[in-house]
Amino acid sequence: MRTAIMGVGSLGTILGAYISKAGYQIDLIDPYKEHVDALNEKGAHVIGTADFVQKVHAITPDQMEGVYDLIIYMAKQTYNDTAIPQIMAHIDENSTVCVCQNGIPEYAVSEAIGTERVVGAPVGWGATFMGPGCSALTTDEGRLNFTLGSLEGPVNERVLKAKELLECMGEVHVSENLLGLRWTKLLMNATFSGVSTALGTTFGGVLDDDNAMKLILRVGKECLDVAAEKGITMEPYEGYDFYTAFKRGNEQTNADSIKLIREIWQPHYKLTASMAQDIKRGRKCEIFDINGVVCKAGRECGIPTPVNDIVVKLIAGMQDGTYEYSPENIKFFEDYI
Repeated sequence: MRTAIMGVGSLGTILGAYISKAGYQIDLIDPYKEHVDALNEKGAHVIGTADFVQKVHAITPDQMEGVYDLIIYMAKQTYNDTAIPQIMAHIDENSTVCVCQNGIPEYAVSEAIGTERVVGAPVGWGATFMGPGCSALTTDEGRLNFTLGSLEGPVNERVLKAKELLECMGEVHVSENLLGLRWTKLLMNATFSGVSTALGTTFGGVLDDDNAMKLILRVGKECLDVAAEKGITMEPYEGYDFYTAFKRGNEQTNADSIKLIREIWQPHYKLTASMAQDIKRGRKCEIFDINGVVCKAGRECGIPTPVNDIVVKLIAGMQDGTYEYSPENIKFFEDYI
């Protein structure tokens, strides 16, 4: 089976290292030539909650040849216009594309290459890109997981093909409710990735701040309200029920919810959101593919999303220089804390 990872940034570098470590041959594809060169010359260096160097085979997109049986797609959605045509040039009717991007990316990918060839795998762990050839794993090794399914619902041969490779890194939960899985991951990204970036801090910075946690509660509740209106049932994550975690009521109920949310996200305490990493490097981030998805869906079904709207406004403004990446941005949320 010819396999590849398209987009080997923070997550792709680590997944590629684990798959290679398990004895599979896989091409790690990325346009960042210095990174590709470092991977080939020195191997993939995984640091953080794990520490090892693994020999890998990396190429740039122009070096792709022939047809791949399975491509794990991990490039950010901001690169879809370039990456999807590159994928299409190297797949056939029997190929499978496993989408591991943030947001609800299967729609855009399947529109280009066909629903039947697409499976989705929301990622349940975090990483930080440290530089050419090196990425830091920020989730404990015992808690590495993926969820996996197809847009068509049934667990088919393509799903099982992707499961075999993803299991090289961690537990894979297979479901017939891919959109429910996706909205669960969207909620996870919209809350901590969105709020931490908007406030210029890490996940830990949010977890330690009572006011920031009130914003987390509101962002998550907006996600749940929009998903419910769209008829989507969110899947639990590691046994945690987000309907319970983000329930809002009296002050005691809210305190209990925040306590549970802190418990769920504690393993990701050290994580800096990929959106924040992009902002710091002056790159375009995925804000419109994460919190922006919630806001857009809310407008379409008539559900207000005021806190997500502010998160989008701030992070989009950081990209164009209107706002700073700073904890001082808490002032923009005064009406909601």
